[in-house]
Amino acid sequence: MKPLQIVFPSRADPDSLLIDLDLHLPLLRFRPERVLQILSCLLTEQRIVFFSSNWALLTLITECFMAYLHPLQWQHTFVPILSGQMLDFVMAPTSFLMGCHLDHFAEVSKEADGLILINIDNGSITYSSDDGIDVPDIPLLAAQTFMQRVQSLQLHHELDLAHLGSITDLNEGRACRRAWQQTLNRQIQQMTLQLLVSIFREVKNHLNYEHRVFNSEEFLKTRAPGDQEFYKQVLETYMFHSFLKARLSRRLDAFAQMDLSTQSEEDRINGMLLSPRRPTIEKMASRKASASHATHRRMVVSMPNLQDIAPPELPPRNSSLRKVDTGDCRSSSTVLNVSPTTTYTFKLPEIHFPLVGQCVQAYYCDCVSLLSKAMSFLAPESSVLLARYFYLRGLVHLMQGQLLGALLDFQSLYKTDVRIFPADLVKRTVDSMSAPERAQAEQTPELRRLISEVMDKAGEAPKADDRVKNFELPKKHMQLDDFVKRVQESGIVKDIGTIHRLFEALTVGHQKQIDPETFRDFYTCWKETEAEAQEVVLPPSVMEHLDKNECVYKLSSSVKTNRGVGKIAMTQKRLFLLTEGRPGYVEISTFRNIEEVRSTTVAFLVLRIPTLKIKMVSKKEVFEANLKTECDLWHLMVKEMWAGKKLADDHKDPQYVQQALTHVLLMDAVVGTLQSPGAIYAASKLSYFDKMKNEMPMAVPKTTAETLKHKINPSAGEIFPQAVDVLLYTPGHLDPAEKVEDAHPKLWCALNEGKVTVFDASSWTIYQHCFKVGTSKLNCMVMAEQNQVWVGSEDSVIYIINIHSMSCNKQLTDHRSSVTDLVVQDTAEAPREVYSCSVDGTVLAWNVSTLRVTSRFQLPSGGLSSIRLHNGRLWCCTGNSIVVVSVNGFPRQELKIDENLGGISTSFLGFQLMPEQEQLWAACAGYDDIYIWSLKDLAASPERVPLQDCSEINCMIRVKKQIWVGGTGLSQGKSKGKIYVIDVERKTVEKELVAHTDTVKTLCSAEDRYVLSGSGREEGKIAIWKVE
Repeated sequence: MKPLQIVFPSRADPDSLLIDLDLHLPLLRFRPERVLQILSCLLTEQRIVFFSSNWALLTLITECFMAYLHPLQWQHTFVPILSGQMLDFVMAPTSFLMGCHLDHFAEVSKEADGLILINIDNGSITYSSDDGIDVPDIPLLAAQTFMQRVQSLQLHHELDLAHLGSITDLNEGRACRRAWQQTLNRQIQQMTLQLLVSIFREVKNHLNYEHRVFNSEEFLKTRAPGDQEFYKQVLETYMFHSFLKARLSRRLDAFAQMDLSTQSEEDRINGMLLSPRRPTIEKMASRKASASHATHRRMVVSMPNLQDIAPPELPPRNSSLRKVDTGDCRSSSTVLNVSPTTTYTFKLPEIHFPLVGQCVQAYYCDCVSLLSKAMSFLAPESSVLLARYFYLRGLVHLMQGQLLGALLDFQSLYKTDVRIFPADLVKRTVDSMSAPERAQAEQTPELRRLISEVMDKAGEAPKADDRVKNFELPKKHMQLDDFVKRVQESGIVKDIGTIHRLFEALTVGHQKQIDPETFRDFYTCWKETEAEAQEVVLPPSVMEHLDKNECVYKLSSSVKTNRGVGKIAMTQKRLFLLTEGRPGYVEISTFRNIEEVRSTTVAFLVLRIPTLKIKMVSKKEVFEANLKTECDLWHLMVKEMWAGKKLADDHKDPQYVQQALTHVLLMDAVVGTLQSPGAIYAASKLSYFDKMKNEMPMAVPKTTAETLKHKINPSAGEIFPQAVDVLLYTPGHLDPAEKVEDAHPKLWCALNEGKVTVFDASSWTIYQHCFKVGTSKLNCMVMAEQNQVWVGSEDSVIYIINIHSMSCNKQLTDHRSSVTDLVVQDTAEAPREVYSCSVDGTVLAWNVSTLRVTSRFQLPSGGLSSIRLHNGRLWCCTGNSIVVVSVNGFPRQELKIDENLGGISTSFLGFQLMPEQEQLWAACAGYDDIYIWSLKDLAASPERVPLQDCSEINCMIRVKKQIWVGGTGLSQGKSKGKIYVIDVERKTVEKELVAHTDTVKTLCSAEDRYVLSGSGREEGKIAIWKVE
C-alpha cells in the first residue's frame, strides 16, 4: 500500500485526465499513419476491436487512445478486455470499442461483419468483411503536421538519456524515468490536442450561440473536397454532438484554451467585425496556383503556425484499410515546446492491520493530521493546492462522521476554488444531518450562507434545454419575430435593427410577412455571393496596391469606363478597376476621398445608358462607368459605403464601415432575390447611413474630434448592445513563465448579467470574448495582484478572475448585500490588502494572499456606495454623508450633505480626493454642479463648478490635475452622453466631450495617458480619449 501518490488535475483544465499511462505505447506499436487511421475510426464511431496476445496491452493501448481524444469523449460501449465467453458482444449493431485476445482473431473476423480489427502485436488494421469499410482519412494538413510532430518525439528513454552518466541509485533512476515519461506524456497530449484543434477549429464560425444552432451544411461547403467525407461522417456522431454542446456553452476547456492561444491576429480582429467574412489580400497572396494546393487551400487558414513547417513527402492516401504503403515518411520538425509542470506529492499515512474500526479511525486521524500539517506549510499563493487539501480533508471528515468539520472544509474550498466544489455531496451531507447538528452548523454565519446557497440551488428551475439544433430553412410564412430568429440562426446577421430593415426591404408592397420561397431565394443568393467571394483571385500586380487586410466584397460585371474596360471592385476601403485583357489595377477612389456620387445616363446613338459618376476631392477628373442594369444598385452601395466611412472617420469608430458593408451585401442579396422593377426601391430601405447623413447632418464638435482617438464595441457579435457597467485597465508586464500575449495591457469590460469581455489594450482587439462571472450586474473591478482581478457583484459575491486562464474559480462570500466598491492598499511594509464595501454599510479588509478577512466594521447609516483610501484612512460615501474612518472602523470625521449645502434634499453620487490640493470633489444627485471641499475644513461651505447643459452625473475620476465627469447632457439640442473635463487648479471646465448616443456610465484611466468611457445599453460602446 505504499508509497501512494495523489496527482491533482490541471489548474487550467479541471476536467483533464489524470494520466498514469505511458502515452507513447501506441506510437511504439503503430506507425503514425496507422495512429491517424485509428483516430479516424474513433472520431467516426466505428465498431472497433483491438487484439493482442498480451492481455495487459489491450487495456493500456485502448486507454491511451481514449486519452488522445480529450477533451472529446467516447460516447459508446467501451470494454477493453472481452473474455472468450463474451465474444458474442462483438455482434452488437451499435458502435463500440472492445479488446480480445489474439487467439480469437480468426473467429471474430469470420463471424462478425463491419468490424475494424486492430492487431496491436503487428501494428496492422483490417476489417471483417470483403466489401471493405469506408473509413475516411483525417484532413490532409492536420495529418501532415501530426506526423511531423510524432517524428520529432524521442520515444526511447535510454536514447534520450544516453549522454548522461550511469545512474547507480535505484530510486534516482526511477525518478529520472518518471520525469522523462511525464514530459513525454505532456508533449503527446499537446500534440493530439493540436490535431483536434486543427480539425475542428472553424466549427465556431458556423455556430449561433443565442439559438444554439450549428449550420452544418455551410460548414461542409467550406471544407476541402478531399476532406468532406470525413466531416460528413464525424458530424453525425454522438461525440461531435457532445463537442458542439460544449462549444455552444462557451466552455473554456482544453480545446478552447488551445484554440485561443494559437489563433492568429486576423482571427481576433474578425471576432470584432460585424460584416460577413471574406478572404483578405494576405490570404489570397498565400494561395498557390497549383491544382493540388487548390484542393485544400482553405485549410491553410485554419491551421496554426504552419508557415515554417515544410510538408513532408507523404505516401499516397488510400481509402482501403487493407492497402497502405509501408514506405517511410521522413521529415524533421522541432519537438513540441511544453513547459514542465510542478508535481505535488502528498504521501498518505501507513495503513495498520487488521482493518477493524479502531485501526480505521486511527488511519483517518493520521490523514487529517498530515493534511493539516501540509496546509500549514503552504505559501499564501498556493491557493490551488490548498483547495485540493480542503477537498481531501473534507472527505476524510465525512468518513469519520464529523459532518460539521467536513462542511467547514467544503466552505473553505468554496471560497478557494469553486470549480471543484462538490455541491451534490454537500447537499447530501446537509440532508443527512440531524436537527441539532443542522442548528449547530447554522450558528456559524459562513456555514449558514453555504447551506443556503447549496439548498437554494438544488430547488432552482430545471436545466435549460441544451440541445443543438441544425439550421433548417423555414416551411411556413414568417412574421417579423420569426424572421429575426431565422436570420440570426442562419448566421447572416445578428443585429436586430439591421434585420428589421431587411424585413422592410423584402416586404415592400406586400403583406408584412415573408413566405418560405422568398427566404429560400434570399438565403441562396446570399450564400452564392459568399461562395463566389471565396473564389476571387487577384493577380500579384493588383494585390501589391492593396492593404493586406482588405477584402474584395463586390465585383461588377465587365463594364466600359472612362479609364478602360474591366470590373469595378469594392473593398472596405476603396473602389478600383480590375482591367481586362492583361489584368491590371486602376485606382478609382478611396471612400474617404469621394466628394459626390451620381446616377445618370449618357447618350449612345439613340440609347441612354445608365452611368455611375464619382467625383473625388483630390482629382478634377470624374470617374464614369456605364454600369447599365447594375447602375442603380452600385449607386446605392457606393453612397452607403461613403456615408459609413464618413461616420467612421468622424466618430473614430471603424465598425461604421463594417456595418455599412453588411448593408451593402444585404442590398445586393435583396436585388438578386426580388428581381423586379421595385427591387432597387426595396434595397434602398437598407441605405441606413446614407439616410442618416442626409437627414441628420450632425458634425462632431471640434474638441471631441481632437480628443477622441478610437471607439470599440464590446458587444460585437451580440444580438443587442449591452451597457458597459464597469471598466478596468490593467498594465502590461512580462513574467518569464508567461506567454508574450499575456504580458500585453488589457481592458476589462463588465457588461450586463455578469458578462466580462477583455480587450488587448495594445491593439484594441478582443482578447477574450464574453465569459460569465455570476449572473448579476457587476459594480466594481480592481487588480488585486499581478494575476488576479477582483469583481464585486450585485449578488453580494466578490469573484476572483485568474488573468492567465481567463477563468473565475474563486469567490468571496462574506458580504450580505450588493458589493459596491473595491480599493487596493499597496504598501511595501504590510501585506497587500483589498478593502471591499457593500450597500448595507459593511466594510471588509482582505489579505490578498490568504483570501481571509483581516478586519471588518459596519457603518450605521448604510447606503455605502464607494470608498477611497487616503493617509491610512478610509473615506466612505454613504449617500447623505462622507464618513472618514480608520482602517479599523473608528470614525474620525464626517461631511454631512444637509449641513453643508443649506439643507437641500440630495445625496452624494460619488467623490474624488485630490491630495496635492487637499480637496474633496463630489457630485450630488439632481444637481449639475461639482462641489469642492477643503480637506482642512470640511465644515466650510464648498466651492461649485457648474456643468453646462448637464442633466445627470454617473461617474467621475481623477486624471493628473484633471477631474473627468461622465453623465448625460444636451448637445445640439439632443440628449447625449457627455464628459466634462475640469482643470483642478483653475476649477473650470476645460472641455465638453460628446461621443456617445447614450449616457456615460463608467470611466477609467489608462496610465494617465488615456481615459476610457463606457456608454449605456442604447449604444454599448467604449470611447478612448487622449489626456493632455
